[in-house]
Order: sequence, then structure tokens, then C-alpha cells
Amino acid sequence: MVITFLVLLAASMLVGVPIFIALAGSVAVAMGSFSHIPLAIVIERLFAGLDKFPLMAIPFFILTGSLMSAGGLSQRIIRFANLLVGRFTGGMGMTAVSSSMFFGAISGSSPATVVAVGSLLYPAMRKEGYSGPFSIGVLVSSGSLGIIIPPSVVMIVYAAVTGVSVGALFMAGVGAGLLYGACFLPYCWYRAKKDGVTPMTPPSWREVLTGLKEASWGLGVPVVVLGGIYLGIFTPTEAAAVSVIYALLVSALIYREKSLKDLFYSMVEAATTTAQVMIILAAASVLAWFLTSNGLAVMLANAILSLSDNPYHIFLLINVSVLIAGMFLDASSIMVILGPLFYAVGLRVGIDPVHLGAVLTVNGAIGMFTPPFGLNLFVAGTLKGVDYVQAVRGAMPFIGIALFALVLLTYIPAISMWLPSVVYGG
Repeated sequence: MVITFLVLLAASMLVGVPIFIALAGSVAVAMGSFSHIPLAIVIERLFAGLDKFPLMAIPFFILTGSLMSAGGLSQRIIRFANLLVGRFTGGMGMTAVSSSMFFGAISGSSPATVVAVGSLLYPAMRKEGYSGPFSIGVLVSSGSLGIIIPPSVVMIVYAAVTGVSVGALFMAGVGAGLLYGACFLPYCWYRAKKDGVTPMTPPSWREVLTGLKEASWGLGVPVVVLGGIYLGIFTPTEAAAVSVIYALLVSALIYREKSLKDLFYSMVEAATTTAQVMIILAAASVLAWFLTSNGLAVMLANAILSLSDNPYHIFLLINVSVLIAGMFLDASSIMVILGPLFYAVGLRVGIDPVHLGAVLTVNGAIGMFTPPFGLNLFVAGTLKGVDYVQAVRGAMPFIGIALFALVLLTYIPAISMWLPSVVYGG
């Protein structure tokens, strides 16, 4: 039965069957052919997979990002970031990275970050003299910060399938995201030097303060979310709901750049994105139950541990496995399929589950712009004058830089674990 399932799953994914159908459908066919268990259990597991309190945060955070993007926040964030770093050599590339950090702290989505930042910065970078491949490369790579910097939908998914604290994961994401983004900055400087791009005239302090004032309302989202969690005012799920109210008030009453109709379309877009994430989670719950009930999860864990019980070696195996999976699957799918397996393996060799979650999230972020199926590479094709091949060429140097950041994060746990240890102790 297990072999039949694996063959069906591989065949389904190779021919392009949607992931949720490939997961749940392969389980249903295998069970229907070789088991006497009623197939109604598949439907029950689909719903049980969504019956988890932390998952309630996902639609709220997605809606927050959609509302703030529609409300005119993107332009303000980019202008403020450019005022901060545009004066340096490579400043426009650094602006792309810093803007993605700011926007990622609001949207929690990698593709949304690429579109919001890229639609404004790509034409500007080309006008300033940056090459096409570099311009699109820095945008698709730094856009992946959207799933590392909290609030992160991918981290919520990991928390849901493993039981790890969402708040601790968010804190770990701060250190991981700052390191990941900082590693891109020297390359931005190098490319600008090589291409002969001159930095902008340094702005006055008045201009910087004006830019901060314009962007401050939008940048208040992560302050409300993380500050509320840190101070114990509300749980991560409650923080997500509060962030929606905050985003609505800012978009409708303060920025007031979009009509009620535009805000409604933002809600529809958020609902569609939420449905896409949730249906994959439901199908993955079926898969997790199937693997556990048939002993395959334990078998895979034992197979990994038979190779080594050294945490450093295990982390290497985990990173290689997830990086390969990231070439074909999105980060949320990877979390629900491989997260529970690596969580169990990590516990047996002494790997902190929060540290593991941060490392898996960064792996997933790299997969967002790794060919052949990195989602950010396809999203970049929506930008004027960009095609898939150009996006892949531009992403290659940044993949190497991101792998360097992954190694640092993996083997220096303090980078991601310092803030959680301060906030939560231990």
C-alpha cells in the first residue's frame, strides 16, 4: 500500500496535479485499493487538519498585508528605505533589501513582497544603471524575507504541525531575517561599484524624518504584533486579529488612497490566498496520518538516525533535503510534509525545535527563488520587461549568498535563539 501511494504521489506531482489533490488523492486511492479502513477517514482527517487554534492567525495576517498594500503603504516604505540607505554605493539594491524587510514584517508573504517592492523598484533600478539580471535578482531573493521576518505564515504552519510556540518562532525569525538580509548588502555594494552606479545625494534629516512620519503608521503593524506578544497583552492569534483592525483603520482613515471597492478586492484576494494555504494544510494532515499509521514516519526517522546521531550531521542532511524539496514545493507545503518528521528527528539528537523552525523557514525562503519551480521566479514575470530566464540568471549569485547565511544560522544557534531566550527564558 505504501509503495502504491509513493508511486501515485510521484506520478501526480510530475504531471502537474495540484499538490492538495496529489496528497489526499494518492492516500485515498492507496487505501481504497489495499485497506479495509473506510475512506470516510480521509474526509475526517481533512477537517481535523484545520481544527487547530494557531491556524486562525493565517487568514488575519494575510488580510493585514493585503489591506496595507492596497492602502498605499508600499510607496511609503520604499521611499523611507531609500532615504536611509540610498546615499551609499549600491543604495538602490540595499533599498530593495531593506524595503523587503519592512514589507515582510507586514505581509508575511514572499510573492506579495516581490510584487509590492518590485513593481516600484525594478524600473527605478534600471533607470539608475543597474543591470537587468542584478535588479531582478535582488528583488526575487530579498522578497523571500517575507516568510522569515515575523509575522510569518510559514512559521505558523510549522507551529501548527509540531506544537512549537508561535511567539518563540517569531522572535527567532527576527535574528534569522536580519542576518539573511544583511548578507545581501555587501554584494549590492560590489555590483554597484562594478557597474559604475553612483549613489544618490544624501537627504537632509528633515527629509528622513518626513519619510519616517509617512511610513510610521504602516510600520506600526510589527510593533503592535510583536509588542503585544512580548508584553503578554495577547496571544499570536489574537495579535493577528488586532493587526487586521489596525490595518483597516490606517488604510481607510489615515492613508485614504484607495476606495472601499479597492479594500473589498483586497479582502477577496486575501480570502483566495488563505484558501490556497488551508487546502494544502488539510491535505497534508491526511498525509501525516497515513505515514504515521503505517509506520513510515518512524521508518524514515530511523533511517536518518542510522546514518548519524551527530546534530551537525543531521542538520546537514535536513538542509540538503529541504533545499532539494524547495526546488519543487512551496515553503508551506514543505513544512506540513517534512516538518513533523524533522521535528521528531531533531528532538532525538538534541536540536532545539525553535532553532529548527527558523532553519527550516530559511530553507523554504531559499526555495522561493531556486529554479526550476521557485515561486518568486514566476511572480517576477509579472513585472514589465522581465522573463523567467532573466530572473533565474539574476537569482544565481543570491542563492550562493543565501546558502552562506543558512550555514551561519544553522551552526551558530545564538543568531536566532538569543531573542527567544531573552523573551521566554531558557
